[in-house]
Amino acid sequence: MDVFGLPLQTLYLYILMISGILTLVFVFFGDVFDGLFEAIPVPFLQPTLILAFLTFFSAGGFISEKTAIVGSGLGAVLSAVLAVVLVTCLNVFVLVPLSSAEESLSYTEADLKGRTGEIIVSVPKDGFGEVLLISNSGKISKPAVSFDEEEIPYGTRVLVVEVNKGVLSVIPDEEI
Repeated sequence: MDVFGLPLQTLYLYILMISGILTLVFVFFGDVFDGLFEAIPVPFLQPTLILAFLTFFSAGGFISEKTAIVGSGLGAVLSAVLAVVLVTCLNVFVLVPLSSAEESLSYTEADLKGRTGEIIVSVPKDGFGEVLLISNSGKISKPAVSFDEEEIPYGTRVLVVEVNKGVLSVIPDEEI
């Protein structure tokens, strides 16, 4: 069977190659296009799902034509049904959970600089104590030394001035 002057098998192969290339481009440059497709209120009209459908449909159609187990019309229908099922599974089990996943809760030492906390183990003049930093993502307990080399008693609110090899240098926070 010919469509647009091409054998159906060749047309499926062209669609497969084009949709595969567009999928790769979208994977690498998807952030550029995200703003363009935010206005689309229908979730199944997202480019990721459309490209996945075209890829699955054309791959199924190509295999159907190549093996010639069923006729062209039935092969196209079966390919479309299989593509809808696969795209639905991709959306439900991969894309929706990824879009609702939270960002990483990890932090770097530089992130701790400038944060406030509370002394939970007194800091002596020339020794180590412990400070508890509380944030929206949880609590962090870190060893601490006095930046001004003065004693800081238990329960004092402190400000992290610098971080050196995992040890926080703190001063009492007078604002609180």
